[in-house]
Amino acid sequence: MTNRNFRSPSRLPSAAAGAATPRAWQRMLSGRRLDLLDPAPADIEIEDIAHGLARVARWNGQTLGDHALSVAQHVLVVEAIAAERNPDWELSWKLAALLHDAAEYVVGDLISPFKNAIGLNYKSFEIRLLEAIHKRFGLPPALPDPVAAEIKRADRIAAFYEATVLAGFSSTEALEFFGEPDGIGSALQFELRNLAPLPASDAQKRFILRFESLAS
Repeated sequence: MTNRNFRSPSRLPSAAAGAATPRAWQRMLSGRRLDLLDPAPADIEIEDIAHGLARVARWNGQTLGDHALSVAQHVLVVEAIAAERNPDWELSWKLAALLHDAAEYVVGDLISPFKNAIGLNYKSFEIRLLEAIHKRFGLPPALPDPVAAEIKRADRIAAFYEATVLAGFSSTEALEFFGEPDGIGSALQFELRNLAPLPASDAQKRFILRFESLAS
């Protein structure tokens, strides 16, 4: 991880300014400072995304195993499902699937009931951040509708298996909330039925490796 764009102290808000204006930026381990209200693509690093997503728990941590099921592992699963369902996809759409929850490296993974309670303001904030991430890595800010729909479908298939294998849902409950997990082969189904949470460091490494293979 590099600090090639580390902000100098002179560019940081003064203590007096900080007292008057609530801080709306986050310091990343890369040294970048991300303005949450106006995220700049230049302040987004894949290493920061990987580190953050590997340490954000799916299902509010209510999953089986010695480790939390991380968002980094989840997006790897979603990308694998989307790629199998769409064998003719170009690499950029597979990359979009891998990055579909990338905003959560900043905002965390709020469970759907809580997002619904918060309302549209949260969603618009998340979308703005994801658009900046897309621009940073050469993707269109808004994906074509068919691509977005396929990523959403893959996300729901992943959620079905996560829910039934790790989060205590019955198959009946999962079918009600996430739909039928169709369109994937027996080999991938076997992997999903045996899904086990990875340590954060392993999920982070696998995420980076997959990103590099799709972004090259």
